[in-house]
Amino acid sequence: MDYLWSPWRFRYVSQAEKPGYCVFCDLAAADPARDRESLVLFRGCHNYVILNLYPYTTGHTLIVPYLHVAQFTQLGTDTLAEMMGLAQKVNWALEAVYHPDGYNMGMNMGKAAGAGVADHVHLHFLPRWEGSANFMTVVGETRVLPEELMTTYDKVLPFFREAAR
Repeated sequence: MDYLWSPWRFRYVSQAEKPGYCVFCDLAAADPARDRESLVLFRGCHNYVILNLYPYTTGHTLIVPYLHVAQFTQLGTDTLAEMMGLAQKVNWALEAVYHPDGYNMGMNMGKAAGAGVADHVHLHFLPRWEGSANFMTVVGETRVLPEELMTTYDKVLPFFREAAR
């Protein structure tokens, strides 16, 4: 087995395991003036949109309700309606910037389902390209991203600035 050293993940992993700590609640409460640093693209009434800090693909976006609940069924209709509207905006932005061949959209609810943050439900939105599951991901269990997160942020952000008007 090969090991890749990624010391920047330690802060995230160590905080995520603290009892009572929620990275999504922390980001929701953060100063909006620091949104670029936090990768927050848009703040709505009930949800916010953020780039995934550890993406599966370039443009891997999360739509996160402000309400800290573990299950999709615990969200109200206003939150769900806004979440789907924001998913549509994410889709439009990623289509305009990256022209992917398809998309994955979904939620992992509970540790058994693969949720990295099991206590705060969130919607993943990922652009996909044919042939993107290359040998590095399949055999090497390593992801290769062709673009830095801040570059992705700067490319997608204008679509959410328009949405805020």
